[in-house]
Amino acid sequence: MVGEGGGFEACAPEPGSFAMDARDGRVGRVTGRAGPYVRLRPPGGGAEWDCPPDCVRPAPPGLVLRARVTEVNREGQLPR
Repeated sequence: MVGEGGGFEACAPEPGSFAMDARDGRVGRVTGRAGPYVRLRPPGGGAEWDCPPDCVRPAPPGLVLRARVTEVNREGQLPR
């Protein structure tokens, strides 16, 4: 969604959804909040990172699809 200043508006994503960090374009699954920050985890696992709420954007559908494929591929590689 485009705001008055021409930039994208921040969003308040639900845990489990995908969001984009507007600072660098990374997409991650929302794991919750740590103080004022939104916590994101890379698709397929890895270290979480903190994103200021004003830099969180809805992840575009194409990036969400890519992230989900990454997670499914990662799950297929885990030992059972």
